[in-house]
Amino acid sequence: CPALLSRPAGAVRARRGLAAGPEMHFGFQSVTEEERREKIYQVFESVAKKYDVMNDSMTLGIHRVWKDILMHKMNPCPGTLLLDVAGGTGDIAFRFINYVRSVRQRQLQRKLKQHQNLSWQEIFESYQKDKFNSLGDSQVVVCDINREMLKVGKQKAQHLGYSEGLSWVLGNAEELPFDDDKFDVYTIAFGIRNVTRIDLALQEAYRVLKPGGRFLCLEFSHVSNPLLSRLYDLYSFQVIPVLGEVIAGDWRSYQYLVESIRQFPPQEELKAMIEDAGFYKVDYDNLNFGIVAIHSGFKL
Repeated sequence: CPALLSRPAGAVRARRGLAAGPEMHFGFQSVTEEERREKIYQVFESVAKKYDVMNDSMTLGIHRVWKDILMHKMNPCPGTLLLDVAGGTGDIAFRFINYVRSVRQRQLQRKLKQHQNLSWQEIFESYQKDKFNSLGDSQVVVCDINREMLKVGKQKAQHLGYSEGLSWVLGNAEELPFDDDKFDVYTIAFGIRNVTRIDLALQEAYRVLKPGGRFLCLEFSHVSNPLLSRLYDLYSFQVIPVLGEVIAGDWRSYQYLVESIRQFPPQEELKAMIEDAGFYKVDYDNLNFGIVAIHSGFKL
């Protein structure tokens, strides 16, 4: 998508000079902004190859359901242009492609049913035409700051046979390499928690969306049920780092991931941050008592 990558580097607001900035959280540690950025990069560089396996292990596969719910909430139609940020391994992108293909298929079937007098040749030609334009000009751009995560995503796409309507871009959520008003939908799934400056990432999301575009964020959040919260803490701190060590050979990265969830703003606070970035009609849905939440907002 060369036309989407047209924002000159000089147009990026001067942010790097602020990198040393005040102290912030890296899990339960206090670090500088630049240290946090570097440490998080190292975490995902370390876990990239085992990222999908660990997601299945940590959530008992439920993360797949959460991502399916996100896609149904998006309900993209053919022609939708999606930017998936921090989506290196392609989970959201592949679901988007499958969803749009399914919508296109149903549209074609309805069209053919309405024309009962079509010949076999005309029906065959309609299906062949749809075969070569199964996404209806839809496109998903996966943008991730981590090269290893993108590498894993590209390998998965090749293995699973995804190529049409799919692009991979190395980029920072805080300074996206895209022009203003380019995308219909912006998604970030389990990524905004690891952004160094969430406020800047939200501003960038607003900037690159078209008027009327939608912001969707799927992220671990704060559990509302006190009993479940205690059980969840026990599982998170006693089990997940052990799984990280056994499966990925990396205790520390998964200890950070658990700690980062506890440091992440609760649902109402994140909602206010999204509104501060300029979005309207901001709301959220709690899944599994708030273990995760889907935040939604529109650029009007």
